[in-house]
Amino acid sequence: MLILVTGATGKVGRHFIDRLLADKNFAGAKVRALCHNRVLEETDRISVMRGSIAEREVAEAAIAGVTHVVHLATCKETPEIVIDVTVKGLFWLFEAFRQSPSAQQFVLIGGDAAIGHFFWRREAPVTEAIPHAAYPGCYALSKVLEEVVLEQFGIQYDLNVCCLRAPWIMEKDDFKASLSFGDDHFGGPDWKTLVPAPDAARYAKEGTVPLLRDADGRPLRRNFVHVDDLASAILAALDNPRTKRELFNVCMDRPVDYGEVADYLKRTRGLDAIDIPSQYHSTWLDNAKAKNTLGWQPRYDLARLIDAAYDYRRAAEDQRKVWYPG
Repeated sequence: MLILVTGATGKVGRHFIDRLLADKNFAGAKVRALCHNRVLEETDRISVMRGSIAEREVAEAAIAGVTHVVHLATCKETPEIVIDVTVKGLFWLFEAFRQSPSAQQFVLIGGDAAIGHFFWRREAPVTEAIPHAAYPGCYALSKVLEEVVLEQFGIQYDLNVCCLRAPWIMEKDDFKASLSFGDDHFGGPDWKTLVPAPDAARYAKEGTVPLLRDADGRPLRRNFVHVDDLASAILAALDNPRTKRELFNVCMDRPVDYGEVADYLKRTRGLDAIDIPSQYHSTWLDNAKAKNTLGWQPRYDLARLIDAAYDYRRAAEDQRKVWYPG
């Protein structure tokens, strides 16, 4: 088994590769890591390629001889390259994959941006059957197009493809930073821009967290997944005969409720919360299909997600760096 991992140096790529190499069920597997900005260290089980899948010759060389693909490479709000990487690049990968005599399975890691996550009102849990519905911006559009390209190549050429659709992916102290009113804030919304500057500075100093409310004034519910759980889902999908041309929501069992977050942090860490109104809509991503079909179970619930983030201590050499805007 030779697995091509695109986006190999990213958050998910690094975790997946570590988990794969430590898993006795994949003791004979090797990884070809396709890297762009950064590179991994080569070992007897990891070989490294550099380049962009937007270039046909890179995509063809990357696919040559591989049996499985785990496609993680993506862009955020970068209009100048997003179509080249996420659409043309994926097209070149599939063109090479469908003609390869060794290719067996292609796994795409998609995102809930493809169905609009908290931008659109949903009256029921969001299953895999819901139509695509990108929110404004090129990133969400690219996630829709990725899923459509995968689906259609699967139909056209009867390929063994599947998509694991993930919401916001957390690791280390990401979740804590996602609640910060300071300059260490990670992701969106950017809370310090939604309150007066003196208040934001005070909230950052005191560790106050936002209690985001949805368009109906209730605490907003938003979907997350921890990177460890996503890596487990990828491993569960590899060589699984039940995944062919299937789509799976991969997320926590319950969405994160900002009201429950505020209550938990007040009770366990003495932190206060401040209401933040919004026009976003609460969503509930349904992961029943992944649990039933893949035999997968997320290990992170709300308490574990919060505690893991707030207990994490970054080393001096492990500073957060954003490799793409958005």
